[in-house]
Amino acid sequence: MNLDWSIVWQYRWDFLIGVVNTVLMTLVTMLISVPGGLLIMLLRSSRMRVVRGAAILYVELFRAVPLILLVYWIFYVMPRLGAQLPPFLTGVVALSLIVSAYNSETFRAGVNSIRKGQTDAGLALGMSRLQVLAGIVLPQAMRRVLPAFSNTWVSLFKDTSLVSVIAVSELSYVSLQARAQSFRIIEILTAMAVIYWCLGYPQSKLVDWINRKYEIRE
Repeated sequence: MNLDWSIVWQYRWDFLIGVVNTVLMTLVTMLISVPGGLLIMLLRSSRMRVVRGAAILYVELFRAVPLILLVYWIFYVMPRLGAQLPPFLTGVVALSLIVSAYNSETFRAGVNSIRKGQTDAGLALGMSRLQVLAGIVLPQAMRRVLPAFSNTWVSLFKDTSLVSVIAVSELSYVSLQARAQSFRIIEILTAMAVIYWCLGYPQSKLVDWINRKYEIRE
């Protein structure tokens, strides 16, 4: 077997572009899906049955739909309905829809873990429900969901590779393009795996640290 690892250096700028786009897509998706998840959580706790039902339907729909199917649907079906999005934006929209659904459930679990006595105490002091939510419930809930939320980040970082099927120039896509052009399967795919590991391992260790630091013990 004749291996030529210099091919990895030859495609170094392509790999760099892929890394930048991977990180950028993850950041943009999370910037959208955090407030999106909070909004869906609030809608799901609404006293209006229609609003609450719509939020539940959203969560149940996007938690059950595979990401790659949603990517294909937005990229290939929506143009037939008159709405065409560029590949990068398609990936962000698909990821944001799904991650928002998961974030809403994570936030809801955190809010529900706050003891009702604290809410009642805030109301007894004359605070409105919105003030209780913003001043008492959400600060504690965010601390409780931080470990789960950090795991979502790591999972999202890896899931961005699925949008390579619509030619988004992230790490997976540029690696497959380099493989097709150079015919160096082992070298290119090994380099892709190493880059993903180098980027993902520090994140996973950070998650471990967050889990230890913010572990809630009743």
